[in-house]
Amino acid sequence: MSKTILITGIGGLTPRSIAKIVRENHPDYKIIGCDIDKKAVGFFMKGLVDEYFVCPRCTADHYFPWLEELVEKYQIDYAFVQPEAEIVEWADYYEKNGKYPCPVFMGDKLLSESLRDKSIMADLLKGTKFIPKTIKVTQDNPRFEDVEKEIGFPCWIRATEGTGGLGSLRLDDLSSYKSWLFINARIPEFTVSEFLTGRHLANQMLYYNGEYVKGAALECAEYVMANTAPSHVTGNTHFGRFLNENRINAFCDECIKYLEKKLNTKAHGILSFDLKEDSNGDLKVTEVNIRHMAYTGVMAHVGFDLIEDTIRIMEDGNCDNVARDPYHQYDKPYVFLRDVDVEPIILESESIFDERG
Repeated sequence: MSKTILITGIGGLTPRSIAKIVRENHPDYKIIGCDIDKKAVGFFMKGLVDEYFVCPRCTADHYFPWLEELVEKYQIDYAFVQPEAEIVEWADYYEKNGKYPCPVFMGDKLLSESLRDKSIMADLLKGTKFIPKTIKVTQDNPRFEDVEKEIGFPCWIRATEGTGGLGSLRLDDLSSYKSWLFINARIPEFTVSEFLTGRHLANQMLYYNGEYVKGAALECAEYVMANTAPSHVTGNTHFGRFLNENRINAFCDECIKYLEKKLNTKAHGILSFDLKEDSNGDLKVTEVNIRHMAYTGVMAHVGFDLIEDTIRIMEDGNCDNVARDPYHQYDKPYVFLRDVDVEPIILESESIFDERG
């Protein structure tokens, strides 16, 4: 039976990836996209969506009345909500109304808010093995002495909210820290943490009412337009490897179980980790996104399709028909290439690079 689905933030890379996979898997489904930006790329990509709308900001008073009207008018069956600020607002709506504007698959407000704000996450995980030494600093309270004595140089600085490495940089001394605060005066709050030298890893995990259902990992080896960012980390991977390393998912699940206990809540929805290895090869969490990550479409094409799983859950109203696969093993040593304005390319192994000299 054909469905009508809403995808929010359709100008973003991840929502567009979701729309493409839905289109591939369910060509008869009607896709409605919305975004706060009238120039959102997703509005203008031929065949991506069937209808599109410029929507109010999720924090505006008229956002939910606008949304409720849209759901009723177009008989929307369910939604993929992607911007993290929007996820938190939907969770707040649920707490106040006992229901969502339409069926959706996401976590509760407490866990969502705690993970969205990296300083809250750092406080919750402080003193554990899960994160590097981290402190919160602000433009008003830069804590120069604490940064120097508690964290030490080199260290890593980034904004407490947002993705894509917003405000990220390796700081080598106090003067570079002061300069960075001046340059990024518009960002009010940062986290400063110990500098990690190992691999940048990521994974996607699906939880249902506290059950860890499935997960898969990858390595972010090189970045798109790396030279345009002072940190050389853009949050957009150019070259990546899919990994069959069970310890990555085991570590992340252990971290989620710790947070569940600390917050007295159950993980539910899609959670995406960013991790780095320290000089000893130990894993450290740098970020947990409360949504599908940018690689979700690429992962779907190599046998790990959390987009289809999300559809199944929203359509069934349960997780009964989603295969349990907590330590997904890819059937080949796949790698992928991504760049601006081109579709990702998947290769069966990186040996092809050696063959081409």
